[in-house]
This record gives sequence, structure tokens and C-alpha cells, in this order.
Amino acid sequence: MAALLSSTVGAMPRALPAELPAPLLRLLDGEDLERKEGETLLLLTAAPDGWPRLALLSVGEVYAPSATEVRLALWPDSRTTANLAANGRATLSAIVDGVTYDVEVEARREGDVPLGTWSAARFAATVRSVRSDTVGYAEITSGVRYRLKDAPKVLERWRRQVAALREGRREEEPEPDGMD
Repeated sequence: MAALLSSTVGAMPRALPAELPAPLLRLLDGEDLERKEGETLLLLTAAPDGWPRLALLSVGEVYAPSATEVRLALWPDSRTTANLAANGRATLSAIVDGVTYDVEVEARREGDVPLGTWSAARFAATVRSVRSDTVGYAEITSGVRYRLKDAPKVLERWRRQVAALREGRREEEPEPDGMD
């Protein structure tokens, strides 16, 4: 029993500074997307009825220009987009190198990103808190994984999405005037 208890020491999530840790920042740097195929991030939002909603995102839909900012490209008519636009809060979770990271963000919609025959809803988010979680008695070997059915086509879309997210705010959008 003592061995079991000692193996669970550190099993509580640990608060980190409000910035993306280096391994997560590397995952979301928009580079080498082919190598990152299969990496899945979980985005949790709250629906109007109060129930949490989960969206699975790829590295082609999430870009971090800095340790304190995350940009998202979401399907414009999805429940996730509606939820995030309505309350501006979400938790982004990822497993990187055996560590689970939960990143709470505050987000604002910045219009749509035109991507040929369709567009993505663009959000800019500020990191508000970060927690990491590991346990002494087990090693997380992977999170949710996937395999693309048409990798060349999807990877090209991802490259366009990440390029659009790198641009930040669209020029045709007016800057906020700070008035309520």
C-alpha cells in the first residue's frame, strides 16, 4: 500500500505560468505539418445550456504566434464556433511528450478566413492559465490520434489556414474603438 501511495505523489495537476510551455509552443508553431499529422488537440467550450462541448482540432487549425496567444481556424457554422463566439472562453488540451496540458483561453472572433471554396472562422485567443498533469504510476503514451484519408489535400489546406492565422487580424476588419 505504501508503494502505491508513493507512486501517486504528484498526481494533481500543476499550475504553470500563463504561457504555453515550450513543447506545446513547438507543436503549434505552424511548421512541419506533415510530421505532426495525427496530433490532436481537444477544445472544450460551454454550450448555452451549460453542457460542455468537445471539438477535436488538428495542428492545421491551431497556431501559436507566441507563448501567450493562440489563433484558431474553426468551421464557421459549428457549435464550437457559436459557443466560443458567445462566451469567449475555452480550454485547449493536448498531450505532448507524455504530459497533459490544459490551457484556458479567452477568445474573440476576428471574422472569416477565405480558403478558396469555403472559409474558416478565425479566433484570436489569449492564454489565461496553464496546467500540466503527469502521474508517477503511469506514462501517457498518446492522446487521440488520427490518420488523414487524403493527406496531400488536407495538408495543403492546413498550410493555407496556418498562413492565414499567421497574418492575424484581416485588414478589412475595423480595429476595435474600445467603446462598449
